Amino acid sequence: MKKITPFLWFDGKAEEAMNFYVSIFKNSKAGKVTRFGEGGPAPKGTVMSASFELEGQEFTALNGGPHYKFTPAVSFFVNCQTQAEVDELWEKLSAGGQKLRCGWVTDKFGVTWQIIPSILGELPHDKDPVKSKHVMQAMLQMEKIAPERRPCPEISPRRSTSTLPR
Repeated sequence: MKKITPFLWFDGKAEEAMNFYVSIFKNSKAGKVTRFGEGGPAPKGTVMSASFELEGQEFTALNGGPHYKFTPAVSFFVNCQTQAEVDELWEKLSAGGQKLRCGWVTDKFGVTWQIIPSILGELPHDKDPVKSKHVMQAMLQMEKIAPERRPCPEISPRRSTSTLPR
């Protein structure tokens, strides 16, 4: 186990969530599923926790009950290399959940994700303040971040250094 591992609290859906996430991310794998025994807070054989890995990051999902819920105050940032990757993850993670602004989605379990093209780590911090301003204004109007679909010259397909490959 890594030194820091996100520990996600679910209400009876830890194994379902693990299987959902592992089915979405290409470099992922399901790990150990632990079940409650006799005398536990849930019926014997019920899933207590599930471990899994997404893109090299370890996670643990716990069936802790209805006491706590997820909020967008904590989210997972997914750095996408292509627009096709953004499109795929955006659609899969938002299925049954909610599409938010600026590349954020909340999945069907309530976990919030930021699905962001890697180029957006560079463009808003450009040395040209006008360019940076245009990029930020365009991004704030988007739900799913799609640089080549915006009418902003700084992030349009006509400027090949600023667009994502398909």
